[in-house]
Amino acid sequence: MKFLFRAAVALLIITLILTGGLILYLTITEFRPEEAMPVQILHQQNRLLGAADELTITTFNMGYAALDRDVDFFMDGGIMSRGLSKERVEQNLAKAIEFLQSLESDFYLLQEVDEDSTRSFRINQRERIARALPGYVTSYALNYQVGWVPVPVFQPMGRVVSGLQTLSRYAVHEATRFSLPSTSSWPVRVAHLKRCLLESRVPVDNGKELVIAHVHLEAFDEGGHLRSAQLAFLEEYARREAAKGNYLIIGGDWNHLLATNPREMQARFSASWPSWLQLLPDDLLSEFVWAYDEQVHSVRTLEAPYDPLRTFTCTIDGFLVSPNVEIIEVRGHDLGFEFSDHNPVTLRFRLANDAPLVHDEIELEEGQEPA
Repeated sequence: MKFLFRAAVALLIITLILTGGLILYLTITEFRPEEAMPVQILHQQNRLLGAADELTITTFNMGYAALDRDVDFFMDGGIMSRGLSKERVEQNLAKAIEFLQSLESDFYLLQEVDEDSTRSFRINQRERIARALPGYVTSYALNYQVGWVPVPVFQPMGRVVSGLQTLSRYAVHEATRFSLPSTSSWPVRVAHLKRCLLESRVPVDNGKELVIAHVHLEAFDEGGHLRSAQLAFLEEYARREAAKGNYLIIGGDWNHLLATNPREMQARFSASWPSWLQLLPDDLLSEFVWAYDEQVHSVRTLEAPYDPLRTFTCTIDGFLVSPNVEIIEVRGHDLGFEFSDHNPVTLRFRLANDAPLVHDEIELEEGQEPA
């Protein structure tokens, strides 16, 4: 009995030491982004956006090329956090890239793009995507950088370096990462995402700017406090840009239901309604216009591998545009959740050309080189 007691005490002490050491390490190495910080612009283009051009923009949560149709996720009722294998992640990434190339969109907003993460076998997805789309300006903003995420216990997520990647066929004058409200409680925050908005400012030949605000909002937020704070940030941001007369598109993964009759849908699927799926405020930026596809659902739940007859699906990916952006068409792409837990959404649009031409070329900032 004494031996068992001593062994239990020793095990407890070792566990406490290891846990304390991990928390200390994560605290020291915690990612602490500024409220606003410039983002490097790579592969700059000289192509100037014309106010009369018909344009396309696609948003796609890549699921770090690991959340394919055969996996689940521990935060959504499953047990997994990583891809099935490095080979599977490579295949998923290759298929996603091939699809993006086939679309030939003018802009891409990609979420959950990993650089050096255990969960995706340390494949640099950001670099692979940029290489596969050589005619695009690219910018990247980290929203998840943790030395080691220790959960789930038997197959921890491990090291995570991930973020938002924006790509543009047109010249981007400036790119900025804006921090969104995130959890501030220690020690939870040291292993938590630091959500952000990645802004790209694209000059237009009528003297205005097309401002693309790329977002991936909070999902697992008990009580909804972070969601409310993030939406309040977006409201203030959007109205500030609209007051300047710029064109504004906010796009990405909203982690809120986008639907014409959201409460009717909530009632209809109450038995299977996921706890993380919330409704948007009715009066959120009511002067702006939503663009999404309700017919092709953009996300599935991850409590189990995808089963088209049982898995709950809905639309949480899309765009909110200022009144001076004309929506021509919005289309979801039904990929059967083959290589991500999301389906892409493409918006075709044009800008209201209501200002005179003031220049026909842009000035690149110091240090930026044309492609």
